[in-house]
Amino acid sequence: MNEVKRPKKPLIYYYSIVVLILLLFNFLAMPWIAQRQVREVDYGTFMDMAENHELGQVEVDQQENQIIFTNKEGTAIYKTGMIPDPDLKQMLRDSGAQFEGEIIQQTDPLLSFLLTWVLPIVIFVAIGQYMSNRMMKNAGGPNAMMFGKSNAKVYVKSSVGIRFSDVAGEDEAKDSLKEIVEYLHDPSKYREIGATMPKGILLVGPPGTGKTMLAKAVAGEANVPFFSMSGSEFVEMFVGMGASKVRDLFKQAKEKAPCIVFIDEIDAIGKKRDGQLGGNDEREQTLNQLLTEMDGFEENTGVIILAATNRPESLDPALTRPGRFDRRIPVELPDLKGREDILKVHAKKIKVAQEVDWNKIARMASGASGAELANIVNEAALRAVRDGRQYATQADLEESIEVVIAGYQKKNAILTDQEKKVVAYHEIGHALVAARQTNSAPVTKITIIPRTSGALGYTMQVDEGNRYLMSQEELENKIATLTGGRAAEELVFHSASTGASNDIEQATKLARAMITRYGMSKDFDMVALETMQNQYLGGDISLACSADTAAEIDKLVVALVKREHEKAYRILEENRAKLDELAQYLYEKETITGEEFMAILNQK
Repeated sequence: MNEVKRPKKPLIYYYSIVVLILLLFNFLAMPWIAQRQVREVDYGTFMDMAENHELGQVEVDQQENQIIFTNKEGTAIYKTGMIPDPDLKQMLRDSGAQFEGEIIQQTDPLLSFLLTWVLPIVIFVAIGQYMSNRMMKNAGGPNAMMFGKSNAKVYVKSSVGIRFSDVAGEDEAKDSLKEIVEYLHDPSKYREIGATMPKGILLVGPPGTGKTMLAKAVAGEANVPFFSMSGSEFVEMFVGMGASKVRDLFKQAKEKAPCIVFIDEIDAIGKKRDGQLGGNDEREQTLNQLLTEMDGFEENTGVIILAATNRPESLDPALTRPGRFDRRIPVELPDLKGREDILKVHAKKIKVAQEVDWNKIARMASGASGAELANIVNEAALRAVRDGRQYATQADLEESIEVVIAGYQKKNAILTDQEKKVVAYHEIGHALVAARQTNSAPVTKITIIPRTSGALGYTMQVDEGNRYLMSQEELENKIATLTGGRAAEELVFHSASTGASNDIEQATKLARAMITRYGMSKDFDMVALETMQNQYLGGDISLACSADTAAEIDKLVVALVKREHEKAYRILEENRAKLDELAQYLYEKETITGEEFMAILNQK
């Protein structure tokens, strides 16, 4: 039976108690102590001291109906009751007493200093010592406030959860990790030949490709302790706390060796040390401690570090060198077969119709990550429930791809007849230019139904297989296809609309990449004019050339896009009859398939 522990109170609770004690002390104890210093006498004694000129200071309190006075030397304080006496003021003047202005100090200065300053400090120190002793006593508790202690999650001999069979589309990564699991299970066959396993394995790739899932699969397969921690958990406000957590983590790992330590998003602590002023000393000390633990004077026998990141170029070179992270496993976007396998793995969790063509779904989801494919399958199941079906169909899966790409259909968006006609010609312009060019991906679907992403329509093209290289002619044809929508508007309506903004952005980006990164310009030949960083996070592009060269690049980009725009216009002009026929058909149907499009296009 698990022990139920009482939750510990926050620090503000103890500080509130201290403040309350001090307030009570000042308002109750201090007046009482001051009162104990005053000697009470009768009114006759006061009169005698006045006649003998023995009064020092006098304070008349009308509200309390009392008189407080001192002797001539001010060494004693007296108090007496007040009796109505019209001659009191004159008597005090004759006695030489001071009864106006300065208030009588009723307590001893030394005693007042001790009570006001020394006593509160002693109380605070005592409470702080008490709390520190409690924290040290409860240091082993799960809810204790343990500064510098590792809070890694430990999975020991996991028998349930994710296995390698649950991870699809990353066969190379699984093979490398299976070798690590085998070594931990039976290291003798590796030691016989003198082989040693890598100390560190770095999983790199775009978000959503399954890096963390692979680590969970290792935890499910390995019959050894598995420590899991995020890189951001090492970052603390106080310098030295992160390094202390690293030491504590490796101390626990060595005690349970052989074991696996998984650090997710290691770039949070593993960034390059640039030496600039104002850097994060806490992060650098944490990184230095991690470097020492991984490959210092002390051997980490049986401890294998598994880390994941999508920014490998930002990691410190000392962290990625052999001896620390010896093996780098890329976890890239899945290919066609990988996407099909991933879809089938996630389809096991829902009810799916028997006639689903997973190869077609995988081709339609080109460029999708494992997380996006899981979302596609889940969206298909949700759509089936909304429509009242007991299982997901091919149509559900195809529609879920469109939902992930372009968003849901906007049922409340009503286009005017003119807008609908413009969008129809725009989309048919894309499809027709693509169909009349060689080496272009075939059109599979055209729609003019608005989507929540802001698109008023789109044309879907799907390649038949995997594409790893694209020639210069194919890239130019793609730019021409992107400009086909605007070209159709210019040809039919003799004007332009705002609907081509995304097409213009993509065409410009592709044309610039051809000139600056792919070396497809005769003017600059094979010279790299741009550099890309964070390739797994969308890619940040920065120019690596002079201002004059940048201006020349702009001219070449404009010329390239303009040339392909003119080519698209000529193609549509030569096929004007088919453009009108297809646009009218799309206007009436709103959504047509690639087969319907090609059937009308190939009619004589």
